[in-house]
Amino acid sequence: MITITSRASVELVALLSAKSDSPDCGLRLAVRRGGCAGWQYEMKVARPQEGDLVVESTGARVIVAADSLDRLDGCEIDYSDELSDAGFKVRNPNASRSCGCGTSFEAADEPAGLHAVADGEACGGG
Repeated sequence: MITITSRASVELVALLSAKSDSPDCGLRLAVRRGGCAGWQYEMKVARPQEGDLVVESTGARVIVAADSLDRLDGCEIDYSDELSDAGFKVRNPNASRSCGCGTSFEAADEPAGLHAVADGEACGGG
């Protein structure tokens, strides 16, 4: 189950109305290998693909990529408007730790550092 906070819903409705004319579009969330902790979140405005999970809350639509469902199960999507850290945030119970920028995480079901990038390499998240 994926949940969307009320703050994230408000921001997501505004984003989708500005970025897309299609009612099928939503914030598509996936995880890919990468980042300084092994897995990296990927977010974009897109239409659902076959097998994706679509979650709707007060007009907001989050689409979870089919191949990422296990890594994102139980997540909460929130929004932060802090000056140095604005944007959509993922609170992931499947992460044993996250990198400082919040875009990369280490999966709780894998050995520590299994997929992390080498020291000194950026995670690509900021």
